[in-house]
Amino acid sequence: MGAIGGERQSGERPATGTVGTPPAEVDVTVELVRGLLAEQHPDLAERDLAIVANGWDNVIVRVGTDLVARLPRRELAAALVAHEQRWLPALATHLPIPVPVPLRVGVPGLGYPWAWSICDWFQGEVAADVPLADPAREADRLGAFVHALHRPAPVEAPRNPFRGQPVTGLVPRIRANLARLHLERTALDALVDELAKTSPWRGPAKWLHGDLHSANLLVDGGEIVAVLDFGDLTSGDPAVDLAVAWMLFQPEERRRFRSAAGGGTPVDEPTWDRARLWGLHFALIYVRHSYGNERFARMGERLLRAVTAGDTGGD
Repeated sequence: MGAIGGERQSGERPATGTVGTPPAEVDVTVELVRGLLAEQHPDLAERDLAIVANGWDNVIVRVGTDLVARLPRRELAAALVAHEQRWLPALATHLPIPVPVPLRVGVPGLGYPWAWSICDWFQGEVAADVPLADPAREADRLGAFVHALHRPAPVEAPRNPFRGQPVTGLVPRIRANLARLHLERTALDALVDELAKTSPWRGPAKWLHGDLHSANLLVDGGEIVAVLDFGDLTSGDPAVDLAVAWMLFQPEERRRFRSAAGGGTPVDEPTWDRARLWGLHFALIYVRHSYGNERFARMGERLLRAVTAGDTGGD
């Protein structure tokens, strides 16, 4: 599944303020993928192929039983795949949960205009659709993953204008999405006012997943077995990734995640408040982009309830 960027818009639905998935700019078919494989990776060309996901930015095609091809469906996503190809192999060596490292690289061909990747296939279902068997254990595991990822990033790390930036840039986007949706505004406006006062991140820019949500976490047997979709890989304020705590966990489990994400010491209060603000931002994005997508609707409604509840999972 591709990134759900609130800034990436398609046609409005005036009655509700919601929008749907943008149309593909290239029609990625099994026949196209088979031709690209025959041309560039001929040892894979005779394998069974099946489209398993047609997401916001990418089409995912299963290649045999153990691989997938990941192909951008929009020009905007082409640069995101390039980021994964350049940076993810090195980052993955430090991460305690598997990630879809590009094993082979594809290039434009047969009229298809962008680079693409071949990665391992991970068996499971996304966390947005299935429960965790032991949420406390998974809070510890996912927190440890985030802590391992959040290393200082080099100056040449990818920059993403929609992820990891200061609260001063985030708050106007939240207010704009609130204005587009038919929601009760009083409590939400008050929450934004409160969280907007938190101090900014003053540490070094950290590596960030950038789109760490429950539909980018793969679950098998109740356990998180892979963290997917690093297309929004970037650097900046680590609070953006910590918002996942409100997507998956109840308050006590959230406390465990907060401690594990801090390496055994709870993430500081201002960063936790900024994470909650990011959670509100993502909730509004999911709700706004839920037209025709029941999963986004569920994700948005659950997250909105969690970030507006009284117990934030803090100390």
